[in-house]
Amino acid sequence: MRPLAADDPEDIGGYRPLARLGAGGMGVVYLARGAGGALVALKVIRAEHAADPAFRARFRREVTAVRGLSGRWLVPVVAAGPEARSPWLATEFVPGPALVEAVDGHGALPVAAVRVLGSRLAEALTAVHAAGLVHRDVKPGNVLLGLDGPRLIDFGIALAAGATALTAPDAVVGTPGFLSPEQARARAEEVGPPSDIFSLGCVLAYAASARRPFGTGHAAAVLFRTVHEDPDLTDVPAGLRPLIESCLAKDPARRPTAARVRAALQDPRTRLARGAGSAGSGAGDWLPPAVLRLVAERSARALDIPAPRRAPGRPAPEETVTGPEPTAPAGERAPVRRRVLAVGSAAASVLALGGGTAAYLTLGRGSGGEPPVHTLGFQADLSGADKADGIAQERGARLAVAHHNARTDIAFRLALDTIDDRGDAVRSRQAAERFAGAAVRAVLGPNTPAAARAAAPRYRSTRTAMVLVSLDDPRLDEDDTSRTLCVTRAPEEFLAVPLAAYLSSVRPVDRTAVIDDRAAGRVGSDLADALTRRAPNEGTTRVYPVPAGSDDFSPAVRAALADRAQAVVFTGTSADRAARCARALAEAGFTGPRLATWHVMRPDFLREGGRAAQGWVFSAPFTDPGSVSGAFRSAHRAAYGTAPGRWAPEAYDAVGLVARALESLGGRAGVTAGAVAERLSDLTYQGLAKPLRFTADSPRSIEVSRDEGYFLYQTEENAFRFLGRSDRVTGRG
Repeated sequence: MRPLAADDPEDIGGYRPLARLGAGGMGVVYLARGAGGALVALKVIRAEHAADPAFRARFRREVTAVRGLSGRWLVPVVAAGPEARSPWLATEFVPGPALVEAVDGHGALPVAAVRVLGSRLAEALTAVHAAGLVHRDVKPGNVLLGLDGPRLIDFGIALAAGATALTAPDAVVGTPGFLSPEQARARAEEVGPPSDIFSLGCVLAYAASARRPFGTGHAAAVLFRTVHEDPDLTDVPAGLRPLIESCLAKDPARRPTAARVRAALQDPRTRLARGAGSAGSGAGDWLPPAVLRLVAERSARALDIPAPRRAPGRPAPEETVTGPEPTAPAGERAPVRRRVLAVGSAAASVLALGGGTAAYLTLGRGSGGEPPVHTLGFQADLSGADKADGIAQERGARLAVAHHNARTDIAFRLALDTIDDRGDAVRSRQAAERFAGAAVRAVLGPNTPAAARAAAPRYRSTRTAMVLVSLDDPRLDEDDTSRTLCVTRAPEEFLAVPLAAYLSSVRPVDRTAVIDDRAAGRVGSDLADALTRRAPNEGTTRVYPVPAGSDDFSPAVRAALADRAQAVVFTGTSADRAARCARALAEAGFTGPRLATWHVMRPDFLREGGRAAQGWVFSAPFTDPGSVSGAFRSAHRAAYGTAPGRWAPEAYDAVGLVARALESLGGRAGVTAGAVAERLSDLTYQGLAKPLRFTADSPRSIEVSRDEGYFLYQTEENAFRFLGRSDRVTGRG
């Protein structure tokens, strides 16, 4: 317990806070006393979460569900205020230590104690499942040890069976190492009572051996082992191993029910003698002496409540009269938000990857002496036309946050808050308003021109850095006078350089034809101009325009071939129109080099172009996600069940760049967004994808050599095959 802070409330729904039990990103847990003198653990949700209608709806639903639970080994909810301005939930206070503290501090429990622990937790889960609920976070930190037996706590992420989850899509909810494979795969529709049984098996294996059955380390690696590898039960006593193995079956249908687990642990053939830890033994004798002493110490400590820290002139609680909690004001629904982090209790650690999202971030620890948490905003199209790139960037950013927080020497932790702007200008402005008012240290994104131009004025007004991962729009740079724009990708204007180098050294040609798709606007015309000014291989370049309103590329192709073109470069940004150009070239019998830019590297190009799309070469400002780091690929696959998408490494690097700026500022809690924005332009950072460095000549865009920030790809066997960094492919590096 820690003393109350000066700004802690003096009354919450008729309960008087006495001390802090813990605090995290989701809220604060207090030891509080009710009017009748009973002690409760009072969880108060932060107002910023309560302002989210989806969160409040979920909290209301779960309070309704858990208030009806009863069972000897459950900690009942005694009161709740789901409609309060800061929603709260009060449960009976259990002064005993958590199982994780007992085992980590004193080693594995005796077999007798594990049988009592397992049978009583199984009995608790039987009641939970009978009520139509799934706990979803059965872990050692949510098992409190009392003299008479364990207590299962924290239903903060419980889900009614068959209910629609209000967590973000693709969210992994639970604690790595103690969640089921179906949770690890973020398959919410498959998470039922058998998921809790898997978690119970992990808890029993841990209690019996003092080892996590799927190991330790980075959360993504633990998730991967949970899904794909057998548990390590080497140190689990033989008498317990068969039952635990059945609980840890990868197939949920093969796991026993909670009732069967309880019956197996109380089987007359293996029932322990009375007084040696059986279910019927006396109070306290189910635990080893060292743990009994720990339980007694915690019970005594509950009577030794620290004096609160009050601000000068603040009256004592006895002198203050408070009214009921006001309800949250009604307001316009904000843009869709998907938080990366949710914390269930003082001991809870929740991994959210949906929308949230997120990152791996363990909070819920005491506030005294803890490093500050700096929140980064992430804004992108996550559900519209550019959602593939947006989702890939969000996932890369979340992995970077996770890896930062996994370090032991950090001066601060990171959190990621995301908003889906759908590429829409109105939603983008709303997102900027939200982030500007939330004191984020920097914002990653947006990833579409319309959204970036809409959000930029608000970020400029608050001196918040807008870190662009995949977007390069010269108009933004022209408008930025406050040094808040930070572009971490290579400029679009030099995309012609690797194409020209390819046609000069890899496939040398003397005559290059540029099929200029006028539907691409400035992007296409700039590419055509660049290839005209500096023709590949010091030869000649001629431009053959295709009107924006025309879908027929045959006239331009025929004209180019009549002029004996040896290579063709397509300037468009539409995958469908690029496929039409590819088919026109194939029908005309052209087999020379065909090139384009990353904009048309879409599945539509391969599908619509068919055989005509094979062999094309593309210049791109992003690297191949599969080539940067084996650890990065493994972590991504473990977290999301798939390989990383394009721009994921670049988003990972953008988080690292902002973290470097925070580190250079000392990482202190009071650092401002303006200070971070100013510092970004003075940094050099070696990322996974490429080095990020800024100079006086390019204070807001990375300074790269002509080839360093560009990469080449080629279509082969109906896929985009990575050729390598441009300067290395063309022999210029």
